[in-house]
Amino acid sequence: MSTPRHKVKRSRSPLAIAAFIAIPLFFSSLMASTLALEKPRVVQWTSGGKLLTTWHEPAASTTLRVWLWAFVPPLVLIIVGAIAIRLPHGFYVSCVSAIVIAFAVLHRLDRWTLHHTLRFPMGVDLIPASNATSNRYDPGEWERMARATAISLGHWTMGIAIAAMIVVATAAARRRYFNRGMAGVTYVPMEGVHGTDATMPGLGPQETADFDR
Repeated sequence: MSTPRHKVKRSRSPLAIAAFIAIPLFFSSLMASTLALEKPRVVQWTSGGKLLTTWHEPAASTTLRVWLWAFVPPLVLIIVGAIAIRLPHGFYVSCVSAIVIAFAVLHRLDRWTLHHTLRFPMGVDLIPASNATSNRYDPGEWERMARATAISLGHWTMGIAIAAMIVVATAAARRRYFNRGMAGVTYVPMEGVHGTDATMPGLGPQETADFDR
């Protein structure tokens, strides 16, 4: 008769930490993908022998592409976390992957910031600086804020991953050290302490005979 196979219970902590870290990673990726892909809808025509150009809000397809690309890095991290459930030290695999992905999101941020500024020559609000009553962003102003936000969120992503690894490694080291310390302890049985025996000793045979006389 075959013995039943017991299923090994796997920890889901690699997937849990990956899903948690994916939150700041997504917003960092959203800022980066906006700088990399967003562009206004440009309309040009000729009037009086001059080329005139106007800039309009980005098309819906451009905005959709920005959001879809923003979901790629956190989705990759969650997939890695799901795979890491079956790997030894999977928790650390998820955390290290988060750090690597965050670096990948930010590595061309300066170039994307410059290109976004050139695509929006009047500023991201598409209003010239000469219109003081309506202009909110000068050229490059919004891009600098978006870049700083992406970097800050990327650093948060890396910081959370590093802190999580330190906490888990410290807890594992404490458990290992504590178990080793407890294994070396020898318990000595203590002698029982009780009161004085109050029972009178029994009479011997000679004493019994004398008593009968």
